[in-house]
Amino acid sequence: MIETFLIGTYTKKSSEGVYQLELDTTAKQLQHLELVGKSGNPTYVAESKAHKVYAIDAESEDGKKIGGLKVFDASAAPFTEISKNLTPGSSPAYVSVDEAHQFVFTANYHTGVVTVYKIAADGTLTVADTVTHTGNGPRPEQQDGAHPHYADLTPDNRLVVCDLGNDTVTVYNLSDDGKLSEQSKFTCEAGFGPRHIVFNTAKNVAYLVGELSSNVSVLAYDEAAGSFTLQQTLKTIPADWTAHNGAAAIRLSSDNQFVYVSNRGFNTLATFKVEANGQLTLIDQTSVEGDFPRDFNFNADESFVIVVNQNTNNATLYTRDAATGKLTMVQKDFTVPEGVCVAPRA
Repeated sequence: MIETFLIGTYTKKSSEGVYQLELDTTAKQLQHLELVGKSGNPTYVAESKAHKVYAIDAESEDGKKIGGLKVFDASAAPFTEISKNLTPGSSPAYVSVDEAHQFVFTANYHTGVVTVYKIAADGTLTVADTVTHTGNGPRPEQQDGAHPHYADLTPDNRLVVCDLGNDTVTVYNLSDDGKLSEQSKFTCEAGFGPRHIVFNTAKNVAYLVGELSSNVSVLAYDEAAGSFTLQQTLKTIPADWTAHNGAAAIRLSSDNQFVYVSNRGFNTLATFKVEANGQLTLIDQTSVEGDFPRDFNFNADESFVIVVNQNTNNATLYTRDAATGKLTMVQKDFTVPEGVCVAPRA
C-alpha cells in the first residue's frame, strides 16, 4: 500500500518549499520525494479535507520580512498556488485546520500573535480574529518575550495555545464567527518552555512537551472549567545528559497507550507508556539516525513512524509494535532537505 505525506521545510540551504513523499508499507520504505509547492520556509503545513494546503510562507518586500500563509490547491501535484495572506514581520511557527467550523489557526512565535482565519468556499482565507500574547520567562535564549508555538483545538472545541516564551498554556473560547475569549491560563514551572500538547480523552488528561526544559508534563483537563491542573512532570532525556537538547514534537497513539517525543540534541524519539491513571513512564529511547528531529508522525494505521532530521537532511522510517510501543528502524538516510514537519495527506 502507498501512503503519502507532506513535508514542511526550512529553505535556508537546498530546500525549495513543501515536498511530498511516499511510504510503501509493503516494501517498508520511503520513496519518491517530490517538490510540490514552492514556499519560503514552510516549516509547518496543514491540509484540509477539501485538499487545500495551508503552508507557512516567509518572503521579503522592499527589503523587509513579511510572513503568513500560502494557500495551495493540492488536488494534483505539483500544487497550484491560489492565494497568500502575508503581513509585516516574521512568519508563524504553526498552522492547523478546524474542519467543523472551517477555520485555520496560526501561532506566530516571532510576533506573539495568534490568528484565526475563516476559510471561504474556494479555500482562501480572511482574518476573523487575532490575540497578542505578552510576558516572558527566565531563559534568555528563547524567553525574551511571548512566543506562541502551537494553536489547535481541544477535544471540546476550544482553542489551546502553548506559549514557549512566557511559560503559559491558554485556553480560549471560540465563537461561531471565529472570535476568541480567554477561558483559562495555566502557568508552567519557570523555564519549562511549552511547545506542543496532545490530549488523551480516555483519561481526561493532556501531555505537554517543554522544549526548553526537555520535560513532559501530564495535565488533568477539566472540560467544564476549560482548565488544566498539573499531575506529573518527567524528563524526555537522561538525567546525566548535559549537552544542549530541545524537546520538539509530541504524538499520542490513537489507542491512548503510548506517547512519543522527539529530542533535538540527544537525537532520539522517547517512548512513554501511559499508565492506568493517565500518567507516564519512560520505557525507551530510539536513535533518530540523524541530527535535530523537529517532527515525526504515524502512518494511517500507526504501524510505521516517520521522523525528519533537519540538520542532516534525512528521514528515518520505523515499524511500531502496537502492543509494546517499541520502534524498530527499517530505513535511514532517505534524503529530505531541511525537514521540519511531517503531515499525512488528507
